[in-house]
Amino acid sequence: AAIVLCLDVGFTMSNSASGEESSLEQAKKVMTKFVQRQVFAESKDEVAVVLFGTDGTRNDLASGDQYQNITVHRSLMLPDFDLLEDIQEVIKPDSEQADFLDAIIVCMDLLQKETIGKRYEKRHIELFTDLSSPVSEDQLEIIIANLKKTGISLQFFLPFPVDVDDGGGDTNASVHSQMHRHSFPRKGLTEQQKEGIDVVRKLMHTLDEEAGLEEIYTFRESLERLSMFKKIERRPMAWPCQLTIGSNLSIRIVAYRSVTEEKVKKIWTVVDAKTLRKDDVQKETVYCLNDDDETEVQKDDTIQGFRYGSDIVPFSKEDEEQMKYKTEAKCFSVLGFSRSSQIQRHYYTGNQVLKVFAAKDDENAAVAFSALVHALDELKVVAIVRYVYDRRCNPQIGVAFPYIKDAYECLIYVQLPYMEDLRQYIFSSLKNNKKCIPTADQLSAVDSLIDSMNLIYEDDDGETFEDLFKPSKISNPHFQRLYQCLQHKAFHPNEPLPPVEQHILEMLEVPRVVKERCQAPLEKVKALFPLKEVGKKKEEKTAQDIFKDNEDGPNPKKPKIDDEEGSFSIIKLAEGNVTSVGSVNPAEDFRILVRQKNADFKDVSQQLINRIDQFLENKDSQYYMKGIGCISVFREEAIKLSKVQCFNDFLQALKSKVVDKALADFWEIMIQDRISLITKDEAEGSLVTSEEAEKFLASKEKKNETLPPTDEGGDVDDLVSTI
Repeated sequence: AAIVLCLDVGFTMSNSASGEESSLEQAKKVMTKFVQRQVFAESKDEVAVVLFGTDGTRNDLASGDQYQNITVHRSLMLPDFDLLEDIQEVIKPDSEQADFLDAIIVCMDLLQKETIGKRYEKRHIELFTDLSSPVSEDQLEIIIANLKKTGISLQFFLPFPVDVDDGGGDTNASVHSQMHRHSFPRKGLTEQQKEGIDVVRKLMHTLDEEAGLEEIYTFRESLERLSMFKKIERRPMAWPCQLTIGSNLSIRIVAYRSVTEEKVKKIWTVVDAKTLRKDDVQKETVYCLNDDDETEVQKDDTIQGFRYGSDIVPFSKEDEEQMKYKTEAKCFSVLGFSRSSQIQRHYYTGNQVLKVFAAKDDENAAVAFSALVHALDELKVVAIVRYVYDRRCNPQIGVAFPYIKDAYECLIYVQLPYMEDLRQYIFSSLKNNKKCIPTADQLSAVDSLIDSMNLIYEDDDGETFEDLFKPSKISNPHFQRLYQCLQHKAFHPNEPLPPVEQHILEMLEVPRVVKERCQAPLEKVKALFPLKEVGKKKEEKTAQDIFKDNEDGPNPKKPKIDDEEGSFSIIKLAEGNVTSVGSVNPAEDFRILVRQKNADFKDVSQQLINRIDQFLENKDSQYYMKGIGCISVFREEAIKLSKVQCFNDFLQALKSKVVDKALADFWEIMIQDRISLITKDEAEGSLVTSEEAEKFLASKEKKNETLPPTDEGGDVDDLVSTI
């Protein structure tokens, strides 16, 4: 579209009552919001700016005393931050006045000349004024005729609402005006403004008798409508293919993305903090060996590898290319049909939903496709489909179900999971626990709460429904906040970010109607489900804690540390240089520290545990192996120094973090290296049996063994690992 923003900057626009913004400031806010939306939506619409009431004159129609005090401030071009800066900083009120009808003619001339040879879906003028400048109706009929002839649309933005119900105007327009009349304090209008209103009403009503008067807006109404940044505009990309059923039936189709996750466009770049120039920052990547000298190696001397157990398997780019699944071409092939009730809602996966139509201008395809859609709908079945986007992509299995509307009919395609994507969990039943059985009053209270929080509003007649929470109308708050911050930083780089705008905070709140409706049921639930504070349980003492040896006296069970193998003689020489467990060689540092006189094993082991946690946070195979080395040394020294419980407590705590911190790969290495709890066969201070230590590692696998058989035939990976 080609859009002209036509702004009145005459001296009356800068007038304002005490405590209120001037009409010019309000108009500039509306223009700023509009341009912001266009910029962040990456819109292809071109925008021009025309000012009237300026001290000077700059337009192609100016001659003699005609079209004076009208300035073309900016020609048609894509909106950018320069335009936003112009609106906020450059455009100022002037001391002249100009006829807004003359300004419309200048805008029409600009659109006519600057769109020659170009194709625009729409040409549009938005005029911002307080109607205080003198107006001549001499050319009104000519303006109306030319607007209709050229197809240029027109909108007015005023500081006050226009009364349209006092002269046979359109009733709908009257309602439209009445809706927003309360939002602006009514003031006495001047005779000039009343004359301007008559001209505007005549102009808009003649252009469109039914809806013309609805194209007149107040500044405040417009700010509310423009408070949300527009989403990035996406043109539908057609995906043509053949829908095949068996080897003999083929239907030409075309698919479009209907739903997909919108992500922030990654346009961040690193610049110098002082010069703000990208060229002043040079990046250099260096590859080093994981040794004490951090020996540098060339990139050509590296190869990617995958962890297989505790070993690294080298895998070159050539191997990766050969491993890839080879598909011949794009595909949308029906593998078979299933009852729609068999496809559970939680099976829907993937990151997109496709709408599939018959190919355009192909009557045979349209007839065959329509027959398929209606047959699926009548039989209540769905098609199970093999989908391949193109020959570079892996195949997907998905479901295509019929979707029939008054205006069109299509298939909706959603991806289905493979066996590896499913998570099978078994939980104990709440019904078997008498403590968890709710009373009839409790069930009734929860039912009432659910009913009160229903987001579908139903009228008393039971026929009219209204959705109180419409996802299609809710913008992503993350995008809204990001655009707000970017726009602020563009003009105020040294200022802190502004607070989150209120309308963003309100976007995902419970609708007011629902919040009021659910208060009573919530109080009832609160009364029927009281919360009681549970005190801490007393720590249970074991026999070992009660009858433990006197650590101050001689302990014959402890091994003599002095009679060590000669291999540690070099460590004894370095004992005086190590004061804490470092990150370079933590295992050896730990060995040295625990052998020093008066060493606190608990304190030194905590230092080692901190290092292990740091290694695991990196989630990298090299750090995993370093952590395994530390745990092995920790275990050895705990056995030698009879600090069994300290190690076992650490290992129990580590296992509890596996799920929360996504350390499944690391724990797999622990299982393969058989690093488990210290048993009483290895050290007398332990209460753990060999069977318990084995269970500690294998518990995850054995749970999977006891799972009931599923339709998929069980988990092959679990079976192999168990064997």
